[in-house]
Amino acid sequence: MNYSTQLKSILNASGWSQEQLAHNLNVSFATLNSWINDRSQPRAKALLSIEKLYLDTVGVDSVDDAALMPAKLAALKLLASPKSISGSKEVLDKLTLYLTYHTNTIEGSTMTLSDVEDVIFDHKVLSNRTAIEQTEARNHQATLHWLLQELVDKGNGFVIDEKLILGIHLRLMNGIISDAGQYRKHAVRIIGSHVALANWAKVPELVASLIDDLKSPSTDIIKVLAATHARFEKIHPFSDGNGRAGRLILLAQALKAGLIPPLVVKERKHAYYKYLELAQTKDDYMPLELFISESMHFTQELLNSK
Repeated sequence: MNYSTQLKSILNASGWSQEQLAHNLNVSFATLNSWINDRSQPRAKALLSIEKLYLDTVGVDSVDDAALMPAKLAALKLLASPKSISGSKEVLDKLTLYLTYHTNTIEGSTMTLSDVEDVIFDHKVLSNRTAIEQTEARNHQATLHWLLQELVDKGNGFVIDEKLILGIHLRLMNGIISDAGQYRKHAVRIIGSHVALANWAKVPELVASLIDDLKSPSTDIIKVLAATHARFEKIHPFSDGNGRAGRLILLAQALKAGLIPPLVVKERKHAYYKYLELAQTKDDYMPLELFISESMHFTQELLNSK
């Protein structure tokens, strides 16, 4: 695949404009446009940057231990606790803003980062955004804060159980769907996905099995995060809101283990879905493990930024 095709694939997968892509590659719009239209060729350093950005946004087909292990070991050094996050207004606000923005945008929200900020911090009602989108933002903020408080209050006694999962969903989808906090009672499918989702009648049993398996100790927390997330999304226990609920469960698992939570950014949505599908259809969890490790680094850089 040549650089022009890679650039077009990045634009399609990330949702960026050419101006945004040019900024991320640290070049001018005119230069990028010239590359895309094959009027000029990037130099070697730029080609490497394009290749890396392509792999980040579009995703890879496989990952080996040589690439995965250093990323996992580095991620395991990124420590955090519920108290360290909820006890700092600056950290809490930053995590709340970006997590709310990215998780809802992945699910189709058209709200910008500044829109989310206006709604959840300044309590504005926006005339140019739907009421549902604004409710999604407020609900996610409230659910995240409730979940963090649960982690703080229960400490070592915090567990991911059915009550917690249903509580997350109830708060996320309250006022948005009629069956918030209840398992779905019908079949669903994800458009464009090859994953066969669970039969709705088996959802309670499958969730109970997942919860039971989480009680088993493991020395590889990153692998557990990947396996749990892929499994939860394949069960797809709710009529809507499964992705948002699953990513909050991922956050809770990481913080319970004393690690900084992974933040899945909208620009990597294509790679994220690709890696979930690889785990769910081929039992290949390594790309998703790498993605989670990289997403933990993103969170660290975000919270440390000024």
